[in-house]
Amino acid sequence: MDIIKNNIANILTVTRLLLLPFIIALFYWEASITGNIGKGAVAWLSLLIYAAAATTDFFDGYIARKLNQISDFGTFLDPISDKIFVATILILLVAFGRIEGAAIILVILIFAREFLVSGLREFLGPKNIKVPVSKTAKWKTSFQMLSLGFLIIGPYSPYATELGIILLTIATILTLITGIIYMIIGFKHMKDQA
Repeated sequence: MDIIKNNIANILTVTRLLLLPFIIALFYWEASITGNIGKGAVAWLSLLIYAAAATTDFFDGYIARKLNQISDFGTFLDPISDKIFVATILILLVAFGRIEGAAIILVILIFAREFLVSGLREFLGPKNIKVPVSKTAKWKTSFQMLSLGFLIIGPYSPYATELGIILLTIATILTLITGIIYMIIGFKHMKDQA
């Protein structure tokens, strides 16, 4: 595909999605192993692939700006790729018991915000109103990515689960703050158009 070929930023964005099946497979492989040492080794391998995928999230945007490779395809796919990536990891962490109990509320709040903001952007798009990504939203993504990494290796590293939940709580608070800000901006535009 020409939209990917010769565009390093787009290649990195697509790579993030292509690494997801490997992470999913590793979660299932880990669950099928009986020994704790083997499970831990697979979890650390999951973390390694996750870290590589998460790193592409920083570099695709940076490279697109630095090498002037900003494209409509990249602008469209990058935020969708982020959402698919984070949502998939969160689902895996809940499904395999890394996030449980009251902490599942954090996941529900993150998903609710993403649906609301995506719906808002879809509504405002045809009206040529763009909702730019704020610095707080970038911090939110950083805390999310960091928390998920700790939760992937949670059972096999001291205090990793606790630290992961703390970071996920911070990420959720930032998620809600940015969601509220986006909704206020969106409602203001709706009111102006009325």
